[in-house]
Amino acid sequence: MRALFTAALAAAAAHESLAQPLSSGDCPSSSFKSLTAQRWVKAAKPGWNIGNTLDALPDEGSWNNPRLQASTLDYVKAAGFKSVRLPVTYAEHYVTGSPSWTINATWLQRVSDVVDMATSKGLYVITNMHHDSWTWADVSKADANLTMIEEKFQASWMQIANKLRCKSELVAFEPINEPPGNNAEDGAKLMKLNDIFVKALVDTGGFNSKRVITLSGPGMGADKIQWFKAPANITNPWAFQFHFYNPYDFVFGAWGKTIWGSEADKAAVVAELSSVRGNFTNVPIVLGEYDASQLNTEPAARWKWFDHVLRTAQALDMLPMLWDNGLDNLDRATGKWRDQTAIDIMMHALAGRNNSLPDSTTDPAATVQVSSAYVFNKLGQTPGNQTLPFLLNGNTIRSLKIGSSTLSRGRDYSITGNSNITLHASFLAKYLSATAAPGTKANITVTFSSGAPSRVELVQWDVPKFASLSSAARDAPAGGDLSIPVEWRGLHRVAAVQVVKADGGYLFDDWTQWLGPLQKGRATYNNQWDFDHNRVIIRRAAIDAVIASGQNTTFRWEFYPRAEGNGNVVEYTLTV
Repeated sequence: MRALFTAALAAAAAHESLAQPLSSGDCPSSSFKSLTAQRWVKAAKPGWNIGNTLDALPDEGSWNNPRLQASTLDYVKAAGFKSVRLPVTYAEHYVTGSPSWTINATWLQRVSDVVDMATSKGLYVITNMHHDSWTWADVSKADANLTMIEEKFQASWMQIANKLRCKSELVAFEPINEPPGNNAEDGAKLMKLNDIFVKALVDTGGFNSKRVITLSGPGMGADKIQWFKAPANITNPWAFQFHFYNPYDFVFGAWGKTIWGSEADKAAVVAELSSVRGNFTNVPIVLGEYDASQLNTEPAARWKWFDHVLRTAQALDMLPMLWDNGLDNLDRATGKWRDQTAIDIMMHALAGRNNSLPDSTTDPAATVQVSSAYVFNKLGQTPGNQTLPFLLNGNTIRSLKIGSSTLSRGRDYSITGNSNITLHASFLAKYLSATAAPGTKANITVTFSSGAPSRVELVQWDVPKFASLSSAARDAPAGGDLSIPVEWRGLHRVAAVQVVKADGGYLFDDWTQWLGPLQKGRATYNNQWDFDHNRVIIRRAAIDAVIASGQNTTFRWEFYPRAEGNGNVVEYTLTV
């Protein structure tokens, strides 16, 4: 084992033309102040993930983001974030194979530069090996070459740690992201990788043996922490890291689940996060990833989810780090947050201030989904008074504004029962009418005595228009998805898609017949359907399933507002 460490380090040094001594003596003594993991976690709260960037395959910029710019970190810091998690995938950056597994020096320098970019702004940093977990380091595969995985992992961390060994105490290391593992045997294999990681930090010197690190169990979920075991004789200050994306159906747009916020929903969050804290009562905890994307979740439900998750994490003394793939949260080109309300809710929740939130449907048996984040008016109808209940959580309503113009209480709206805002028909008529063109007409900002402002979007809607309503499944692009041009007439988003075969059965997950009326037979976002700014998309997996079924299949595309019988549905048929 020692020989492999020595060989890996020698390869890294030769590749970089380095011959430094491996001790803290080669680092400026003033550049590192030892921190406990608890102090690090407290100072780094809250955090933001630089997702789909240096973790992209094959290279930075290959996915939906450009190369990281310093201005992006300025936007992040200005929003109130104190740290960043820097996911890095090394899989496509090796210039030699076994046994040295030399990482391209230019790539290592880029990682170092981005770390410096963040710390120069006072941001704390966690960096890791990211998608390497499934590209080459999956120990759970039946044919996994454990010898190769351990050798490559060891050589990699020797080089990464050597490159970053003199970084300040702001920089923490994480061995690998979401490593697959399904049982105790897999867990033992992954704990060996943790051992290798910790030894690499000791052997590379610099400040690495004093550096804060995070460790985790298989998959980084709360459901497999029983297979975690801290490395023997660990000297680094360490925190436990886990990720949270639950409930799956709501967060990932599965099975028509577009509501959240019941007492049972909230209790499930508390139970899962508390189970992690209960297993690590005296260990700092990093909630390294969490998110509910604005692309596929309804705003009122999403805001309630963020508020409850962050409030629970704060109560359990966890460091939350928001996942951001570049499409969900920060628009890196403009510096604008795609859902500023969500960011405000997070920051106020962490500060201990109560947020007031728009109420919305939470009953899975409901046939109509309502939300105080919207006022919808259908083309051809004249709007009447609209009452919007809010969950004030001890606050009072202060004002309603559109831009810089303050709405007049009594004339434009009234407040009843302290928590219900009624927008008057005469006010709504300025924006919504029987003949107004479909689309978003205005956004009302609602402020309260404490906590984050909220938003009410005024939307004129009609049923979207598809360029076609049927096609042959076998005529879809070979090996590709089927894209159908759409003319949006209201919100530019799909709520859910029900997929029904000619015999009346559901194409996917027939067990959903036991779910509520707005969930039965619904497929899963991104896996089986998708949409963008001018198309709805049937995924290849769904096309193949239609062909395999041998039946014509109807895709019922549902839009907001969601209600049985409201007609806000377009049916598209794939024939076989």
